[in-house]
Amino acid sequence: MKMIDFFVHSDMKKYDWNIYSGFCVFLFLLVIGQDLIAQTEISYSNNVPLLENNLGFPVTGIQGDTLFFVYSRIGASSPKERAQHISNKIRLVFKNENFQKDSLLVMEAENSYDLIYGDMIITTVTQTDADIQGMEMINLANELREAISISIQEAEKEDKIFKILIRSLFGFLVLGIAAVLYWLLGKAYKRSLNYLDVHRGRLLKNLTYKDYTFLTAEQEMKMILVFLKVFRAFVYVLLAYFTLSIVFSIFPFTRGWADRLFQLIWTPFKSIIFAVWEYLPNLFTILVIFTVLSYFIRLVKYIFQEIDSEKLRLPNFHADWAMPTYSIVRFLLYAFMFVLVFPYLPGSDSNVFRGVSVFIGVLFSLGSSSAIANMVAGLVITYMRPFKIGDRIKIGDIIGDVMEKNLLVTRIKTPKNEEITIPNSSILSGNTTNYSSLARTEGLIIHTIVTIGYDVPWKQIHQALIDAALRTEKLLKEPHPFVLQTGLEDFYVSYQINAYTKESKMLAHIYSELHQNIQDCCFEKGIEILSPHYRAARDGNMTTIPQTYLSDDYKAPSFNLKIEKENEK
Repeated sequence: MKMIDFFVHSDMKKYDWNIYSGFCVFLFLLVIGQDLIAQTEISYSNNVPLLENNLGFPVTGIQGDTLFFVYSRIGASSPKERAQHISNKIRLVFKNENFQKDSLLVMEAENSYDLIYGDMIITTVTQTDADIQGMEMINLANELREAISISIQEAEKEDKIFKILIRSLFGFLVLGIAAVLYWLLGKAYKRSLNYLDVHRGRLLKNLTYKDYTFLTAEQEMKMILVFLKVFRAFVYVLLAYFTLSIVFSIFPFTRGWADRLFQLIWTPFKSIIFAVWEYLPNLFTILVIFTVLSYFIRLVKYIFQEIDSEKLRLPNFHADWAMPTYSIVRFLLYAFMFVLVFPYLPGSDSNVFRGVSVFIGVLFSLGSSSAIANMVAGLVITYMRPFKIGDRIKIGDIIGDVMEKNLLVTRIKTPKNEEITIPNSSILSGNTTNYSSLARTEGLIIHTIVTIGYDVPWKQIHQALIDAALRTEKLLKEPHPFVLQTGLEDFYVSYQINAYTKESKMLAHIYSELHQNIQDCCFEKGIEILSPHYRAARDGNMTTIPQTYLSDDYKAPSFNLKIEKENEK
């Protein structure tokens, strides 16, 4: 305005008009020039990158070199954040150790292209990035792929020898540490042995309870030594395993070995842990079934114990049937529990488990026929009640006291302290004589036979035999002993003495004493026992009675001769 006022109000001279006219031309040219520049910029904007108004942030490579710039943002990520993220991902790819250029791919996405290595997206090229660079998206993406590949490959070449050296040193360091640990473990093992040897008298005592010694100090020492050897071997193997795993993980080409070695140990443990965790519901079910039936079996046992002690009496059910019946009921209850538990056992639904079960069942059925026969016989004998524990019995030619009877066998102790085992099937198929069952109440009749010649009056021998029975200590006075004449043989008479006793387990001693008393009583009464195979000539011979039983004036009879003469005719 000042200039216009100057031109209007000031006095114009000639040269002033020249200046004025030159200024107007300048203004005209300026307006035209600005329009030309604007048209030129519009036409050039389709061929020249729009970089002047955008501030770029560098993406750096492994060695700190600038690979390219990021000018635009994506979503909430600013250009600076994008550049930092891309740089970090390039370093992650470099750390992979086995970079392959062919694995760095350009993948088309919706309105963009992704630069991918493995499962990781390194960067995304958008249309805005391409417009800023003045390029097509696919070309820009391939250019970035080439720049990243060259940067990583050059860094690997320079870093390879240094890394090999560092890794080798680290591997030797790990082996050295392992060797030192092995040496320390060996020294600790030897010191432990020396310490135990020196202080064994103070540290180790006999493990006893009342009069029973569970473990002696020497046995405890052996157990500790075995435990130390096993523990040392376990630690050695564990240390070797970790050492190899660490060494293998140092070098890229052996890292697969480390993973396999780790999986070799960890996979079985992991399988066991997961199997146990998945099996816990079934395990709790089995525990509940077992607990409930265990308490029910205790209740059943209590009832049968009451019957066995005769506190509880049931009609037509003998007390000695109680515990055998309890054994049968318990077996059936456990079988029922197994049926309930079987579906919850691990692997019960597998064909292998079923096949093994069938195989065991076939073996059991084929190989246990005699055992089953004995079990059935034992069950029958239990309810037949032919004998009880402690009874004196006779089975075949065997006489003895019953020590044990079960479902399979019966054990007998003979008077000679011989233990004889008899299968129950043999007992069931033969005869059993019980000396004790009636001896407790009515008394057992023992008997023995004496043969005396016809020259002795029977009344005299009857009295001698009864006197002998009355002298025997373990024979009862009431009921009174009695004699039976069992036979009139060719040369003698058979006399059988019968007497009662309640001591069925002392039969051998009673018979021996009875035979002694029979000899004494017969000799005292002057009765000679000459049968069955003894012959004596009376005339001129000594009697068969011992000298102690004869009178002092006894003399052997002389021979008697009788001569008859015929009358002479």
